[in-house]
Amino acid sequence: MFFGVPGLKKIAAGTVLLITASLALLSCGGSSSPNTHHTSGLKFRAFVFNTLSPGALGPAPVLNIIDATQDVLSLDSISLGGSAAPPGALVLFPDKAFTLVFSVNNSSLATNSNITLVNNAREGVAGLSGGTGTVTLPDVTQSIAVAPDNSTAYSAVPNGTVGQNPPGAVEVLNLGAQSIAASIPVTGAQSVVLSPNGNLVVAFGSSPDTVTLISPALIGTNNDPRTFVTSSSFDHPVWAVFSPDGTSAYVLNCGAECGGTAASIVALDMTFNPPPIKWTLPVPAATFGLLAGSSLFVAGTQPPSTPGGNTCAGAVPATIATSCGELSVVNVNSNPGTIIGSALITDGYHNRMALGALGQLFIGSQNCTNITAQTPDNTNNEVRGCLSIYNATNSKVVVPPQNGDATGIAPITGRLAVYVCQGGTFQIYDTSTDQLQTQQLIDSFGNPISITGQALDVRLVD
Repeated sequence: MFFGVPGLKKIAAGTVLLITASLALLSCGGSSSPNTHHTSGLKFRAFVFNTLSPGALGPAPVLNIIDATQDVLSLDSISLGGSAAPPGALVLFPDKAFTLVFSVNNSSLATNSNITLVNNAREGVAGLSGGTGTVTLPDVTQSIAVAPDNSTAYSAVPNGTVGQNPPGAVEVLNLGAQSIAASIPVTGAQSVVLSPNGNLVVAFGSSPDTVTLISPALIGTNNDPRTFVTSSSFDHPVWAVFSPDGTSAYVLNCGAECGGTAASIVALDMTFNPPPIKWTLPVPAATFGLLAGSSLFVAGTQPPSTPGGNTCAGAVPATIATSCGELSVVNVNSNPGTIIGSALITDGYHNRMALGALGQLFIGSQNCTNITAQTPDNTNNEVRGCLSIYNATNSKVVVPPQNGDATGIAPITGRLAVYVCQGGTFQIYDTSTDQLQTQQLIDSFGNPISITGQALDVRLVD
């Protein structure tokens, strides 16, 4: 037993610092990969997680490779091995040397989540220092972050077991050894967020009034690395966004959307341990957020005040949908924070957000209300899915005419292009028009081409 928590597996005390690399921050910045020669011959690439790529033995998971300078689909692809993979996501390592691919299997026959490591330079599955390049978690996960040592990762596993504790664990992964190095009990662990300087892991579980802070420096010692921050100001907290200097953390309370009472943002002063609350701000809904300067963009879906009520009244553009999500723009530099903008967006559970060129905020959700309506005279046709585009300059919203979950968003650095995976389809948007680019994906001869299969996530890797 370590630090008084039964069943904790030992990890070296000198655990390295962390960096946020979770599903919430779909960032595409940073330096280029250390190796500029790639198997495909491309220098500026995006990887697309395609779980159903056609093959000689049937559909199989691959990473399609795109030349992100010209939107050209490479003839090369990266085989992930095995048969068709279930839905999952991509996480880019801080040094961009590897991409972590994880697949969530919800079938009754398999309850583990397999993690695959892809060497970005070699464009193939490989371990950091040999091995199969595969790590198996004890159960499914939807949240993984990689540390700046590029060999340690953290994963929230809701059904992970640690001794006699209730189900739920944050698994500490040794990616070099391709093994689980430690299991830290967090009841119903759903997601992890890392502080900018990497000295703190924030874990969100099933407790409606508690946030768990984990100190990496204490893992493997006789001291409990967990600090439990409990407050009546929390109402089903599910995510957090840090200020760039790490001195503030803005906790997002899901509220009524997650079975609670009211959504809100709680600002914590992270210069103290445990951190006190600086202010609390009610918002209509909050499951995911992104901070740009002093503006915190927060999205979520508020249930109707009465059963069957219409939450889309006043939506621009108008919609025949009766369930809408809401975006709040919060000035976090004021004390308390103040709402300086808002808009109705598509509904669903929001867990994707990325800021493209010209201030275009792409917001994705899953399990939204899909609309495909056509009137006899074609005067009131509407197609609507889980993607919204918010113009941060004029507050206008565009809902692209595409059905399906928005599962991948990647702004392309230095361009007006944003790569999006929605409904299993890969598409390219132009931020100057908020519409699909005139030229979509092409082959090496300049001919239009599509990704065949099921495109679930996309990441710029150079």
